[in-house]
Amino acid sequence: MSTPQLVVHHDKELMAQAAAARLITKIVDAQASRGSASVVLTGGRNGNGLLAALAAAPARDAVDWGRLELWWGDERYLPEGDPERNDTQAREALLDAVPLDPKRVHTMPASDGPHGDDVEAAAAAYAEELARAAGPENHGAVPTFDVLMLGVGPDTHVASLFPELPAVRETERTVVGVHGAPKPPPTRVSLTLPAIRSAREVWLLAAGEDKAQAAAIALSGAGEIQAPAAGARGRARTLWLLDSAAASQLPRSLYPPASS
Repeated sequence: MSTPQLVVHHDKELMAQAAAARLITKIVDAQASRGSASVVLTGGRNGNGLLAALAAAPARDAVDWGRLELWWGDERYLPEGDPERNDTQAREALLDAVPLDPKRVHTMPASDGPHGDDVEAAAAAYAEELARAAGPENHGAVPTFDVLMLGVGPDTHVASLFPELPAVRETERTVVGVHGAPKPPPTRVSLTLPAIRSAREVWLLAAGEDKAQAAAIALSGAGEIQAPAAGARGRARTLWLLDSAAASQLPRSLYPPASS
């Protein structure tokens, strides 16, 4: 796995704008070299802030939106269209404003879908969808995502992998149902660390003083069971995108800028 690199921006608005510009470049490069691009979206204020900044970016038209595969790192197991679902928020922030191919938008199952209350069946169905998209060139049962984005919670959780809970300990499955999450709603669907690590690049987004301690813990050598963000690494690159408040507890030795 790659060694984490840091980019620190003055505030969350600049972080979102810079991350959006960086993502546009990655998508365009992947489409130029392989014909399509694959991105895993994250929810939360930083993930949605990035999508809103992308929607407002003039360069968004450089992306061939019809050749973009979109996946999700986790989802709140709620009815389709619920305002708390990550995919609902993503559509409001960006997706409804760009010409995506609906067949390439891979939302996680909803609680009013065919699996009903069975979140484990919903997780297995998403794992099967990932496996169908994985080609012989991929390493395992998920496609090789170009960029997988994750928000970092104040408790160091990423996706819906919370410290010490069973989901963060999973080593075989690519998608799991999450029960008893300490952050509501308690029932969720999440990629696992093995699935996250299949990505070429993993970007971790953190802005605000409430994320400072989490960033410091995850980047200080903590174990992934106690600090799931520490285990989120990309195969080619792991990039922490922070604002100055979230980086305020990091030693200056961790500050060298990441190469572009």
